Amino acid sequence: MEQYIEFIGNNPILSGIWLVLFFAITYHFFQAKLSAFKRVNNSQLTQLVNKEDAIVVDVRAKDDYKKGHIAGAKNLLLSQIDQGEIGTLEKQKDTPIILVCTAGLSASKGANKLVKEGFNQVYLLEGGMNSWTGANLPLVKS
Repeated sequence: MEQYIEFIGNNPILSGIWLVLFFAITYHFFQAKLSAFKRVNNSQLTQLVNKEDAIVVDVRAKDDYKKGHIAGAKNLLLSQIDQGEIGTLEKQKDTPIILVCTAGLSASKGANKLVKEGFNQVYLLEGGMNSWTGANLPLVKS
């Protein structure tokens, strides 16, 4: 134990960085466990679409969407979700909805909003389109 105290005393910056990283990882872990929506990977997304007719909602900018998106995905911007402009999704509150962004981070805001709007099954693609393209899964370009 004395060695830890000596290390912390001799390396305050390194110790501070370690603490920040520890709390960031812990925060992310608990946030994911306590969030109102679930995170899914690529294969789980495919299963939800094939077996439960899930709707994939791509929240990236229209230009990014046109460059390549998951087959059948609808493009709905985060700003539209924030303003409650969810269009045809309003009638599908019991259908699984999977939000997709670039890296799997920004779509969480939209997922929280959909949960507040009364959607029962909201999911987020872990890693976003980066994960999808990294696994060499098919894209539709328009």
